[in-house]
Amino acid sequence: MDNKPALGDVEIHYMSGNLDNNDTQKSLVEVAITLPTFRRPEHLQKTLKSLENQRTAHNFVCIVMENDPDGGLGAEVAKRFFKTSALRGIVVNAHRRGNCSAYNAGWFTALEQFENLRWLMVIDDDEVATPDWVEKMTLAAEELEVDLVGGPQIPLFEGNADPKWSRHPVFQPAHQTSGRVPIIYSTGNVLIAAKVLHHMGYPYLEEKFNFLGGGDSDFYSRCQSEGFSFGWENDAPVIETIPERRTEMSWLNARGLRNGAISTLIEKRAASGFGDKLKIITKSLALLAASPFRSFALFVKTGSPIIGIYHINVAVGRLLMEFGFANEQYREPEKN
Repeated sequence: MDNKPALGDVEIHYMSGNLDNNDTQKSLVEVAITLPTFRRPEHLQKTLKSLENQRTAHNFVCIVMENDPDGGLGAEVAKRFFKTSALRGIVVNAHRRGNCSAYNAGWFTALEQFENLRWLMVIDDDEVATPDWVEKMTLAAEELEVDLVGGPQIPLFEGNADPKWSRHPVFQPAHQTSGRVPIIYSTGNVLIAAKVLHHMGYPYLEEKFNFLGGGDSDFYSRCQSEGFSFGWENDAPVIETIPERRTEMSWLNARGLRNGAISTLIEKRAASGFGDKLKIITKSLALLAASPFRSFALFVKTGSPIIGIYHINVAVGRLLMEFGFANEQYREPEKN
């Protein structure tokens, strides 16, 4: 890797004793699980516990990336957990705010610390891993002979949320069956071969997506352009806690608009000339024209007009981004 984080952007806060200054132990690590956290200390403990309970023969560690420079409670929670747990880990302070910056800090640390690393995995601090998650994801990478593997994020709705929301497209997995796939989209449940990160170079995720979201989709799009292959393991889910706020119409509508804006932004970044840009505008207009019919079909399928309107929101979000009206309006809210 030619590029590195700026001095002070990434700081190791804590390292498990059997890893600290122990090159022999580090050389045995095959898998690094990176876990960004921002003001979710209680759920972070649940996530760490689920990693502690993994059933796998692989030698793995967990890297927690604290992304709250003003608080840092997550870093202290992770440090206390690692001190008394069989789960080995590193706590990193990612001082540049934003989810892409946090991922970059953790991924860089993994490659710097573990020279024989085969895979990097990602889980978020609002998720819990199923017991065979590591084993099934790594096995999928080997059996499918792919460079990146995605898996489902199963929603667990808090409070009195109606189970029907699990049928909303924003809570649906990208794929339904295991096997090779053209591409994946989310970093919430993913395995990435270390060679992919070495090839793509730092910063792996573009930090301009820090608060809009979509940095993961942009990264996968660039990986696809570089010839890397993708797979899906439907039997390696993580359980994602969904706050009640995210089942409200205002949040769901904003998420649809943001998803549309992100898709346009990623396509425009890959465009190489006027012809490509014209194709993107044509696609956006075509999706806008088709969106009432697609939304009606989704309404008929789910029985919910709030779910049904998703396709219209995506199409409008795409068109707004075409004219530069979506960069700030659709900033992704902080997880708290």
